[in-house]
Amino acid sequence: MTGMSAENAEKSPARHPFLKRLSILGRLVGALAAFFHSEAGLKAKLLSIALVAFLFGINGLNVLLSYVGRDFMSAIENRNLDVFIRMAIIYLVVFAVITTVAVFFRFMEERLALLWRQWLTRRYLDMYLGGRVYQRIASAGMLPNPDQRIAEDVQTFTRISISFGILFLSGSITIVAFSGVLWSISHTLFLVAVTYALLGSVVTVLIGAKLIGLNSAQFDKEASFRAQLVHIRENAEAVAVLHRERRLKGRLIRSLDDLVANMKRIIAINRNLSFFTTGYNYLIQIIPALIVAPLFIEGKVEFGVITQSGVAFAHLMGAFSLIVTQFQSISNYAAVITRLDALDRATIAARRPQTGGIDVVERAGKVAFENLCLVDPEFGTPLLLNLTLEIPKGARVLICGKPGLAKVALFRATAGFWRSGSGCIIRPSFDDILFLPERPYLPPGTLRELMLRSAQDELVSDEEIIRVMNKLGLERVLTRAGSLESEHHWSELLSDSEQQLLAIARLLLGQPEFVFIDRLSATLSREQVANVLQILDESACTLIALGRADDTVAHFNGVLEIRPNGSWLYREQCPLNRRAVATPS
Repeated sequence: MTGMSAENAEKSPARHPFLKRLSILGRLVGALAAFFHSEAGLKAKLLSIALVAFLFGINGLNVLLSYVGRDFMSAIENRNLDVFIRMAIIYLVVFAVITTVAVFFRFMEERLALLWRQWLTRRYLDMYLGGRVYQRIASAGMLPNPDQRIAEDVQTFTRISISFGILFLSGSITIVAFSGVLWSISHTLFLVAVTYALLGSVVTVLIGAKLIGLNSAQFDKEASFRAQLVHIRENAEAVAVLHRERRLKGRLIRSLDDLVANMKRIIAINRNLSFFTTGYNYLIQIIPALIVAPLFIEGKVEFGVITQSGVAFAHLMGAFSLIVTQFQSISNYAAVITRLDALDRATIAARRPQTGGIDVVERAGKVAFENLCLVDPEFGTPLLLNLTLEIPKGARVLICGKPGLAKVALFRATAGFWRSGSGCIIRPSFDDILFLPERPYLPPGTLRELMLRSAQDELVSDEEIIRVMNKLGLERVLTRAGSLESEHHWSELLSDSEQQLLAIARLLLGQPEFVFIDRLSATLSREQVANVLQILDESACTLIALGRADDTVAHFNGVLEIRPNGSWLYREQCPLNRRAVATPS
């Protein structure tokens, strides 16, 4: 499934719809089973047992309430004040008990849904962030809006799964509890209830079947519209400087029109569905009276039986008619399951070993290239031909030449992001090699979190962090931040050069064996580049840097020049730019 388009990610593999539904149902059952067998399983089981117990209690109290209501209404008919008062007191007691049970039932339902959401979201985060799955999904265009699926669809899935589970379990209990009540009143009324619910369910499915696909599409259209607005907020200054408002507004309007058009189709189907379901629900109120009232008129039943039959019929119809009454929620739920199923398949596909292209082999203490060829994926033109080179440990190697794309391709291929080409790259794991891109990434958080790897939190003192920052001329950044524990959006607070210097400070504190840097001169001045290279000269890391063959070459003892036709030349030289020895490709 690698390289799958967004559309295919939603629809493939091509299977019979019935088999696909079975597969999705299997995933649902599997997710539930995994949840109950997880570290949160014991608490989930206790909450589930309590929910079922309260569910039986609520249904039992509803049956009791139907008989109390019958005797209450019969007491009014017979003008029996003593029975009326007694039934009124029982009514109030049952109301108080059922209210208490219902409140705790709802509380535990929400806690169970929240517990499941927390566990499932963490599981998806492990899948999404492990093995750089997020990057592979994004670069291959496998799936639109995976972030929304993790943040919102998981919440909807867990909440509605538990809600529907309770509804169907409650419906089953209700059918058992009230079928006897309704059958004892009128066999005809019971058969009418079953037939009416069955016909209503079939018609509802026929009318609203298209809602599942439309709701799934609406989720993505809403997410895309929101993402474009976030893009403007995050790039507000660049948008203002370049006067890109009109172009971006045009894209927003097209996205808005697209989601509105889809929503109109959803509203139209919901309108048609509401015509049927509204009339269907109104008829439920009168059907019991139409059948039982003649029995009362003939003197075959008491007046209270009419009320009891209405209550029993309403409960039974509610249980039999879940598809009718919940179809809009069911269609949303089916769309969410489909979207999470697509997320599962995309993460599985992204975790598969990539075949063909460039092999990246992790080996400690070494960076080497074996018969490496890099190709422009858009035009198919060669960028680098048959590079065979080993970078000695402790070396300082400058990669220069034109075009710039060849250097960037080599940087990205070494990091494992460039797949167009052939050959082999040998490098350490990401624990021992650090890649510093042209535009550094500084996530929100405290300055201390920004400067240290996770494993370094207890190993590096504040004094050491401040010393490294001062060495790079970042005293004013610390003053502006306030302290090492202050949280900021660093991309908004700092200039590009300050962000790059902070990334270099993190590099120095991390002390990796190998460092691969992309074009320091893009964000730093000539003096700053020279200062950074001088500081890196004093460290024990092996440095590989993209740049130009200018005066900074003095800081390198090896230069790899990539030529426009893809050939290359590696020159070994003594430190401080002594005479080099040329080695042609």
